[in-house]
Order: sequence, then structure tokens, then C-alpha cells
Amino acid sequence: MSKPQTQRPKPPPSGRTNLASCIVATIFLIFVVIVSLIVYFTVFKPKDPKISVSSVQLPSFSILNSTVNFTFSQYVAVRNPNRAAFRHYDSTLQLLYSGNQVGFMFIPAGEIEPGQTQYMAATFAVNSFPVSDPNLSGAVQGPMGSPQFGDGLSGFRGGGGGGPTMEIESRLQMAGRVRVMHFFTHHAEANSGCRVAIAVSDGSVLGFHC
Repeated sequence: MSKPQTQRPKPPPSGRTNLASCIVATIFLIFVVIVSLIVYFTVFKPKDPKISVSSVQLPSFSILNSTVNFTFSQYVAVRNPNRAAFRHYDSTLQLLYSGNQVGFMFIPAGEIEPGQTQYMAATFAVNSFPVSDPNLSGAVQGPMGSPQFGDGLSGFRGGGGGGPTMEIESRLQMAGRVRVMHFFTHHAEANSGCRVAIAVSDGSVLGFHC
């Protein structure tokens, strides 16, 4: 009978082989990171959303003894140019006169899909507040409350007309985040500020500039 042949145990891998494997793995990881960064900053580079105001209206308006009371409506479009969803936190639409807040509306948190535009309509009642001498013909209240003479409508969309006018300012800020490739989180913010010129005689919107 022939004796069974015994197999010799394989020698353990040398340290040089382990070092080569580590170098290859490191180079591969660096390559993956570089490619991910290139894709992130070219194809998926995060951008801030854009807010455009399409219309401003005052459905109701009244003035008595230099005190005004009205309802404010603003229609906006918020576009998300990213390839990922924009998740915005709770925010508010503020209305100011002479630098002081006279009204606001709460906007709940939400999400805008990639490359989509979301249309929003905000309508709320504004508490009564005094205006600064609305009987001055052609006087427009500046940002800090100082009267500016002339028609005050240069640069306003739809600007025109004459007579006593007042100016209010609306501010909308939407902050949130965009998560790209499930790894990178980018803080995104959209802002809009509009000056609105109003005819004191009937509350019509003479124009707005954003």
C-alpha cells in the first residue's frame, strides 16, 4: 500500500503582500472620495431656492383719523433648483411700516421637490396702526419712516398715479436644508423683501419693488 501524501501548509502571506493590499485599498478609497467630491460640486452642487413675488393686493382697506386698517395678500413662487428636495423650517411673512412690524403670518414647515416650483398665497388681517400725515400729497414713507416727496414709485412694478401714498414693506425668509447624495447636508435659505406703494385714498396697490 502507498502512503497517503500529506500536504504542506501554505506559508502565511508576507508583510510585503499585506502592505501592497493596504496601498491598493487606500488608493481606491481616495479615488472614490475624489469622484464623490467632483460630482458633488458639479452635478449636485447645492443652490439656495429663489423666491419671486407675482402679486400684492389689499382686498380691504380703510383709513380714519390717520389710522389705517387693511387685509394684506401676497402671492409668491418658490423654486427649488436643486437635484434634491428642499426641506424648509417654520417661518413667517412679516409686514413692516416705518421699520415697525404691523402684521405677520405663520408659514408651517414643508418640502419642495427637486426642480419644482411651489406657489404660495398668504392673506392676513393687519391690525390698525397710525400713518404719518397721509394728507401730504405725493408723500411716501421711506424705510425709516421719513417722508420722501415726489411720486415715490420709481422702480416699482406697476407704479403710477398720484395723490397721497404710503409705503409698507414685506419680508419673507425661508430657511431649511438640502441633503445631497444622502451624505452631504447643505443649509439653504431663500429671502424676499418687497416695498409696496399704496394709494391712501382707496387702498389700491400702485406698485411694488422686490
